[in-house]
Amino acid sequence: MKPERWSNPDNKLFPFQVGFTSPPHDFDAAPSDFIRMSPTTVGVHGRMLHVPHYAHELTQRTKNFELLEEFVNCMANNGVDVCGQVGTNWVHAGGKTPAEIEAFCTRVADKYETPLHMAGMCLIEGLRELNAEKIALNSVYYWPDWRDGIARFLRDAGFDVVYVGNFVDQGFYTNQQQVNDLTWIFPDELAAKSMQYVAEQAPDVDAIVVNGMCNFRASDGLPERMVHREVELEALVGKPIVASDVALYWRIYKTLGIAPLGEHGALLSNLSNSP
Repeated sequence: MKPERWSNPDNKLFPFQVGFTSPPHDFDAAPSDFIRMSPTTVGVHGRMLHVPHYAHELTQRTKNFELLEEFVNCMANNGVDVCGQVGTNWVHAGGKTPAEIEAFCTRVADKYETPLHMAGMCLIEGLRELNAEKIALNSVYYWPDWRDGIARFLRDAGFDVVYVGNFVDQGFYTNQQQVNDLTWIFPDELAAKSMQYVAEQAPDVDAIVVNGMCNFRASDGLPERMVHREVELEALVGKPIVASDVALYWRIYKTLGIAPLGEHGALLSNLSNSP
């Protein structure tokens, strides 16, 4: 159980305390992005998953799935109010279904008295929040087995997935190795080009999903995720965009009962700062 001292708000450094974890061997932007868009009442704590010789393989996610429970245990001991898991592929690795992931998150949350939100499951919850049924999947940098796995996971949740394609499928790169060599950071203009391509392939969908947490290098040279681009890209394609980072942040804010600062797209704009 969570240590009793955390039930007293006077013992906490911040009124709202959030814990993030991410896959091994990646410096993850989620804690930085989240704290920059949050009120000053929010504090963020990060913890990497440790898997020696990690190679971003789905089998490694399946084998080390129990590390997610260890993460929540550690964060609960540190007085975190809610946990967020970066790494969309973890929900479908090993053939897991939305029902299995929901049951896992519920069990862990009950055991450690701390909610756990997994990025891949948050895509489903975000789409349901927007009442989206017919969707297109922009799989951006995803390897083919990642792409096919998340498409299957979304279909298992009941969505009509009418288009699925990554940057190679869309013709922006010749092969997957070219994509992998860029280490999740892509040219600025690719954000708009890729989203426009998907919108043209599936003009009648209710929303466009972007799996994973791709980065696009902005004019100042810094990589930016979809949360930075969603307003302009939604205006470009005329559709709500539910991206892994956006959906995860939205679900965490919803649990906390607060909203981010600044201007955001359709999903995050559904939130308010009312407790």
